Amino acid sequence: MMSYQGHFRVWRGDAAGGRLKDFHVKVNDGEVVLDVVHRLQATQAPDLAVRWNCKAGKCGSCSAEINGHPKLMCMTRMSLFTPEDTVTLTPLRTYPVIRDLVTDLSLNYRKALDIEPFTPPDGIEPGQMRMRQADVGRSQEFRKCIECWLCQDVCHVIRDHQDNKPAYAGPRYFIRHAELDMHPLDTLDRRQALREEQGLGLCNITKCCTEVCPAGIKITDNGIIPMKERVVDHRYDPLGRLLPSWRRRPGRAAPPPT
Repeated sequence: MMSYQGHFRVWRGDAAGGRLKDFHVKVNDGEVVLDVVHRLQATQAPDLAVRWNCKAGKCGSCSAEINGHPKLMCMTRMSLFTPEDTVTLTPLRTYPVIRDLVTDLSLNYRKALDIEPFTPPDGIEPGQMRMRQADVGRSQEFRKCIECWLCQDVCHVIRDHQDNKPAYAGPRYFIRHAELDMHPLDTLDRRQALREEQGLGLCNITKCCTEVCPAGIKITDNGIIPMKERVVDHRYDPLGRLLPSWRRRPGRAAPPPT
């Protein structure tokens, strides 16, 4: 088993400020960045603040920026680096720092409260309306989200323009809207809220959110772009206003016969 002393630069500080501090930590063959962070805590920096839980890429807790790239520390293998490389660990840049690698993510949970929940039709009993497998598959992909917030962190709309935060839901919540809007039994029309309250029009589909998603969700192609198309159809298609209300929502099944 190969091991070496790796060079790490870790951001230490709090909301008042901080700096990068150099450490040399033993790295063993087969380890991930989170393993090294745990060894750093055990041997040199017991007060280092870092979030983690499952160490299996399922909880999304250990999000950080590794050499400037938003990643999960538990899913970033040390084999990606050479013994000569310096590995720099910094907190998510888009959110306020609490301490060291831990940031304040409460904005995301407040954004979740702005999304209307799933609303099925009145009077529909279990078994009265069925979903096609194609409809299940369309929204199932978005449920793989582990809320690591890497897509929110990398999105330049809020990463580089902090004043957009109040009016911009971000990629994670655009796919939450898509999950609900593509559900055949959801009765709410969410398109106006996406345009006027959630800031969907600010997204210019650079696909950076898709690139960093550890769950492999095609956020842009399967979520954001279809929702943009639906919003545009709703806003600018004059023919659509002449159709029955249940047909104005793409992907919706017709109401059951009376």
